[in-house]
Amino acid sequence: MVAQTAGAPLDSASGVLVAWCRMLYRDATAQDIEAVATLHADSWRRHYRGALADSYLDGDVFSDRRAVWSDRLTQPGPERSTVVAEDDGVVVGFVHTVFDEDPTWGALLDNLHVAHGLKRQGVGRELMGRSAGAVTARTPSTGLYLWVLAQNTAAQGFYGALGGTAVERSFGQPPGGGRPPNLRYAWPDPSVLLVGEAGRVELG
Repeated sequence: MVAQTAGAPLDSASGVLVAWCRMLYRDATAQDIEAVATLHADSWRRHYRGALADSYLDGDVFSDRRAVWSDRLTQPGPERSTVVAEDDGVVVGFVHTVFDEDPTWGALLDNLHVAHGLKRQGVGRELMGRSAGAVTARTPSTGLYLWVLAQNTAAQGFYGALGGTAVERSFGQPPGGGRPPNLRYAWPDPSVLLVGEAGRVELG
């Protein structure tokens, strides 16, 4: 099922208005590989400086992300879900969820990225809701969690405003080398992330 936002409802998490554009949210397909990889690489270049090697961010990050998304989107499976946000035919955000990833914390929200020019316009909040909706539809009793860089305080503020709690600190092993500290944010009840139906037009 896909849906579009109609009008500009208030984003309760950030207190800003959702963009007046009619945003389309849909399942990702193999045709989205290049767009998703490009957005993913751009987001990492903007926000992961100091955590990932500059040589990786300035060099192989796009080809690496393209290989990852080629595998994910050409071989989709019931154990994961990828949803994109599309504005006038252009992919401007995506969320990737892996179901039942952890016996304690539940499903993993593995990737959430929004185009830089559309930050704080409700797209990330809607994508979080899409991830939570997929999780609760599959296993209503499970939780949802994600890992965020310790240096990414802006993202931590966003997740905290959506009811997430930092429950663990660990060290990652990202592509490109290094062991940056990460925080696990968890939602024992993902239904708190579900976006209301006001202003939404269901397309079937």
